[in-house]
Amino acid sequence: MPQDAFTIKYVADELKDKLTGGKISKITQPEKDLLIFIIYTPRGTLKLEICLAAKGCRINLADADKSAPKAAPNFCMLLRKHLQNAQITAVEQIAGERIVFFDFDCITDFERTHMRLYAELMGKYSNAVLTQNGIITGALKTTAIGESTKRVLFTGAKYILPEPQDKCSPEDLDGLEKLFEGFAGDYAKFIADNVRGIAYSTAADIVEAYGGKPAAKDVNRYICGGQTSPCVIYSDGEPFDFAVRYAGGNKKNYASVLQAQTAYYAYVCEKRAFEDMKRRLLSALSSSVKKAEKRLAVINQKLFDCRDMETVKLKGELITANIYAVQRGMSEFEAVNYYDENCGKIKIALDKTLSPADNAQRYYKRYAKLKSTLTAVTAQKLEAEAHASYLNSINSHICAAESVCDLEETEEELKTLGLIRDTQNGRKKVVKQTPFREFLYCGHKILAGRNNLQNDRLLKSVSPQDIWLHTQGYHSSHVVILCNGKDAPDSVLLTAAEICAYYSDGRGGSKIPVDYCKRKFVKKPPKSNAGFVIYTDYKTLLAQPDAHGELAENS
Repeated sequence: MPQDAFTIKYVADELKDKLTGGKISKITQPEKDLLIFIIYTPRGTLKLEICLAAKGCRINLADADKSAPKAAPNFCMLLRKHLQNAQITAVEQIAGERIVFFDFDCITDFERTHMRLYAELMGKYSNAVLTQNGIITGALKTTAIGESTKRVLFTGAKYILPEPQDKCSPEDLDGLEKLFEGFAGDYAKFIADNVRGIAYSTAADIVEAYGGKPAAKDVNRYICGGQTSPCVIYSDGEPFDFAVRYAGGNKKNYASVLQAQTAYYAYVCEKRAFEDMKRRLLSALSSSVKKAEKRLAVINQKLFDCRDMETVKLKGELITANIYAVQRGMSEFEAVNYYDENCGKIKIALDKTLSPADNAQRYYKRYAKLKSTLTAVTAQKLEAEAHASYLNSINSHICAAESVCDLEETEEELKTLGLIRDTQNGRKKVVKQTPFREFLYCGHKILAGRNNLQNDRLLKSVSPQDIWLHTQGYHSSHVVILCNGKDAPDSVLLTAAEICAYYSDGRGGSKIPVDYCKRKFVKKPPKSNAGFVIYTDYKTLLAQPDAHGELAENS
């Protein structure tokens, strides 16, 4: 839901109840538009999150941890200077505005001061401003002295609230009555455009709650009545929005607006973090894949140039065999090809400046160079193809990833390849090993790797008699059926094959060939790339890609 004044009123009231009397323990700024306050309260430690991004601006209580940068930004340092160990004395909303302020009682060894932090939740104009006695001490986003703007936001200036909207207050029933006189049309848009502090989504719910044609008294009752039913709204099985009240269906109710907001934004932030990380990894991998493809193209061109190698050698031999007939100064001569069963003739180009013997040597030298190139380039092609295949396998796992956890080990893999810069300054980041994907079917446990590193670990962790599966001709996760010394039924084998086909490059198709064999027939060559194996004694079956989410125990 857009952070309209109607929603923010309830958020501010609940924050007031939870935070008043709390003491600021820690302040961080993990992102340029995100402030996090760790607050000690009589009810326990709370994490206040103030997000001032253009999309998703909000004030809520967060659960997830976010790592802070080593060097705190300037505004964060300013907040630490003035608000560290300060006590929150008030949390209020500016009436009818998308602005919440926090009052602080700040006590140091030398003085006691009162500070106020304004959180302005206004889309792309969102901002945080710290003031003392109405004078700006600092702001997250400042204006330059010479900048033409209605509001001046820099240190030392007087803090002025944004100009109020020229709209009717929802508390003014008489004004609403006049506003609604004779209106007939799109009520949701009309309310959002003419009533202060109401976003379109709230207006649309007002319309739905009152049968499609709300009166002025209905708007007043909805906004000022104090009735709440906090919920997260779902669409296609995923959180779509949250609301103070919602007249529609397909929702999950919560005890408070804060809880509904926190649950919704926890999903949104996790999804956004996953999409950003996935995009970043694919971008880093893309340039390397292009380089590998370019190298393969160069190698293939060299191999193509070597296609006439034997003909070059033949021409040298024919010059030598017919050296008596070749004269210096000739540009070409025609000789009988004695290797051809029909004894056809072949024209041979000559260098006029060279003797017949030197012309023959020129062809022999060219043949020797092409032969040497063929030997070297053939080995290079195998190496280049293996590298390109390895990069494509990483790409496959990134595309099949379903959460940030799926991508963390892949990120470390790309760092070892030098495709992503390691920001740990030599310190090795400890990445928690994500568990394998687990499925249970007919009493058999099926495991699937999430990335190349997991595929290697999976191979090491199972017994020689377990069944190992991999798609034929596609990059895929390694899948293992834990047999415990027993044979796997055909239905279990088919289910595992369907899972393997789903977590592969072929997931968009149908009837994907999947190879399977006992684990003991799968070998990992020394010094091979992560996830690479060779296998023998296998059989193949065709499987329809299926995630089998209903069988997942740890997805």
